Amino acid sequence: MLAYLPRPPTDTSRYGTFPQKPDLPAAPRALVEDGRQQAAATTAKRSAPMPNYPSAPRRSGFVPGEPSLPPSRGSLTTQHHRGRPSWCPPPAPQEAGARLYPLHALSVANIPNSSRGKTSARSSTVPTPEGLQSRRCKLLEEDSPMAQASKRQRQRYVTKVGKCQVNLGNIQDKKRFLSDIFTTIVDLKYRWFLFVFMMCYIVTWVVFGIIYFFDAWVRGDVGHQGDPEWRACIENVDGFVSALLLSVESQRTIGYGTRMVTANCTEGVILLMAQSIVGSMIDAMMVGCMFVKISRPKKRAQTLIFSKNCVISHRDEKLCLMFRVGDLRESHMVDAKIRAKLIKSRQTAEGEFIPLEQSELNLGYDTGEDRLFLVEPQIICHVINRHSPFWDMSAESLRREQFEIIIILEGIVEATGNCCLATGMTCQARTSYTEDEILWGYRFEPCMSLEKGAFQVDYSRFEMTFEVQTPAASAKELHELKEVEQQEHSTLSLYWDHLLQPC
Repeated sequence: MLAYLPRPPTDTSRYGTFPQKPDLPAAPRALVEDGRQQAAATTAKRSAPMPNYPSAPRRSGFVPGEPSLPPSRGSLTTQHHRGRPSWCPPPAPQEAGARLYPLHALSVANIPNSSRGKTSARSSTVPTPEGLQSRRCKLLEEDSPMAQASKRQRQRYVTKVGKCQVNLGNIQDKKRFLSDIFTTIVDLKYRWFLFVFMMCYIVTWVVFGIIYFFDAWVRGDVGHQGDPEWRACIENVDGFVSALLLSVESQRTIGYGTRMVTANCTEGVILLMAQSIVGSMIDAMMVGCMFVKISRPKKRAQTLIFSKNCVISHRDEKLCLMFRVGDLRESHMVDAKIRAKLIKSRQTAEGEFIPLEQSELNLGYDTGEDRLFLVEPQIICHVINRHSPFWDMSAESLRREQFEIIIILEGIVEATGNCCLATGMTCQARTSYTEDEILWGYRFEPCMSLEKGAFQVDYSRFEMTFEVQTPAASAKELHELKEVEQQEHSTLSLYWDHLLQPC
């Protein structure tokens, strides 16, 4: 089937600003005449042509001697050519007079026109060679491996909201969970936690109620109700329901006074003491679990936000990987720390495959920059140096890699009011970035301004980025190029100093 498809000339630019129309085979004369008649009719129906909206010029121009910028992820050219075979031409505009401009952060938005869409739909009744060729290209794009890979959902190690996507199975020794019953109950979901909370009280009430009824039945208190000469062990217990009410009143210390344990039997007193001790233990455990369950600092992590994307650009003449963090509450985190992990599978020199290996990304541990005073949004920077795993990674190799960056922000929840029990509770917020969420050659826009004697934070600009001039080469290549330039400069300076010396 590929032999019947027309191919564009070899000098066609793939990433050009204005796409070139490929040479098409000669169409039948009848189709050409019909197409000209329909084009003339369409032109006559239009009342006035739509003006073109040119895009704003880029701020950063081309610098000679530096590697060129990779195509922007949001550019229209990249979206058209990604996943398209090399011989397939870009789709032609709907009108002959329409012009295609590159789309970037400073371009003017395109204004759609409903009348144009209707006119184009009416004029596309006869299939043209361009339409057939676009259909063939579309079919091949859907079958291409790049299109199938883009449709396939990426399995993340940690979600954007910080949930770990790891399921534990085939655990043989489950008795370890019972040894730490407090943490096991706290980690339960709310529906199971409330079920355990209620069943602990109901089961103890029923068990002690059965014991009270059995004791009253053995001693004959049930059959001698209303006898003033009978010395009862448990008064006013004539069935299981009344014994259950006695159990509830004794454990909850309600004490209505109609049913009670007398001093005529020793086992009744011992049974009452045992129920009081068990009830106190259940109260202490379940109330503690309820308080910890409600006051756990997991909900505090929902007000700690991270930027959706990472950016790579130069800062202080160093290539850096950066992302932004922020706190939405006015009560700040105490002793906030941030760290990053790189999750990537690799194969050792001996042939051993290590799945999901974790390596540390330095966020300023040696200089103390990983400790944050998180009052306003902070841009966290990882310098790509010799010790960084991104030392050999360029803009082109970044698209071929498969890894995940885990960001962990920890801090102590600030105590509010007189609630001393909440002091010292550690909160942890997590997020992750895959290789598709890293923007090469971008920076974050500032979101702070000075208004009315105070600093104002605009969280609507928290996610905004803008494109900057950044070489597409890796940090290692840039470092080697800089060393070569320094060696050449030092050689020229020595040669010039030698010429200046007197003979």
